[in-house]
Amino acid sequence: MDIATSYQAPALAEPEETGREFDAPEREAAFFYGLFMRGYSYQELRRDIEVPPEIMKKWELVSSRDPGFASMTDRMLGYRRRVLAIFMALVAHQGESIH
Repeated sequence: MDIATSYQAPALAEPEETGREFDAPEREAAFFYGLFMRGYSYQELRRDIEVPPEIMKKWELVSSRDPGFASMTDRMLGYRRRVLAIFMALVAHQGESIH
């Protein structure tokens, strides 16, 4: 048996859509809060968490043609909003000054 012709490459697994990437907004908010505690600007971190309006417009255009993309962006935007709300609550709870 010729090894060159008998070898079959393993099939690549399709990425599994589990939704797990959107399961831990608390963890991501804590990460951003840690950066804030290390002196990163509140406004810069808030911009990093939010989705910029110019990106939103591009996503809306693509979403109008691709329902799968629209569903994914809806989930992601909800997640980003939760991250931002938790981050803001952590900052407010600590009574840290926003700079």
